[in-house]
Amino acid sequence: MSEQCFIPFTGSIDSELIPSELNNPFALITPEVCKIAAEQLKDYLLKNQLKWKHNFGFSEHKNNLVKGKMFGVLVVQSKQGELGFLATFSGKIQDDPHPKIFVPSVFDVSSDDFFINKGMTALTEIGVRIKALKEEGSKESLTEAKRLKEVRRRNSVSLQKQLFDNYKFENREGTVKNLCDIFTEYDGRNPAAGAGECAAPKLLQYAFEHEMKSLAIAEFWWGKSTKSEDRKHKEFYPACNDKCRPILSFMLGQRF
Repeated sequence: MSEQCFIPFTGSIDSELIPSELNNPFALITPEVCKIAAEQLKDYLLKNQLKWKHNFGFSEHKNNLVKGKMFGVLVVQSKQGELGFLATFSGKIQDDPHPKIFVPSVFDVSSDDFFINKGMTALTEIGVRIKALKEEGSKESLTEAKRLKEVRRRNSVSLQKQLFDNYKFENREGTVKNLCDIFTEYDGRNPAAGAGECAAPKLLQYAFEHEMKSLAIAEFWWGKSTKSEDRKHKEFYPACNDKCRPILSFMLGQRF
């Protein structure tokens, strides 16, 4: 396979386990073939997670913030007819470079001459200036700090809009739309923070771009359980509502 993210199964898969159509990503039932793919991925994570900077909560030698992740698997059939799966995680991990086994983000940080990095740096600089003005404490400096807060707010909103415009997803028919349009057409709201970085949309986007047939999808939590225990290590969970439902409804051509 030329596509570096395609992962062949290590063992044979019974044909009876291969679904005729993609399962509902918001349902609680996990297809058996996804469980097999997930076990193969979990084995990979066990062997490699300690080599990464990201702290899933299983190493006493990592002092950085503990943060579990949702990992996703999408069982696919390649253009050549080979059965395998794609894998990725929601959001970002702290490692650079991005581990090649995983499907990358839909958003390319180099877009528009790295506008997102430059924009975030500019916002940080405004924040530093605001802090300095507050420390001065004079009436004039506090007035200027207030003005800069509004400038920072407007710039932040504008940067977020530009970011969402650069998250572009494809549906089964080949139609491409950005996040702002997808959310507006779904229920008239703005995209949720972090929309576009969940596992399921990234997996389907990669499959569509590489002309792979999507057969089954599932997501599981990897890492220390959350304080509320709404996410537990190795357990499967449906796609999220706030971020994924509008995107997957567009991509799969049905309203979930």
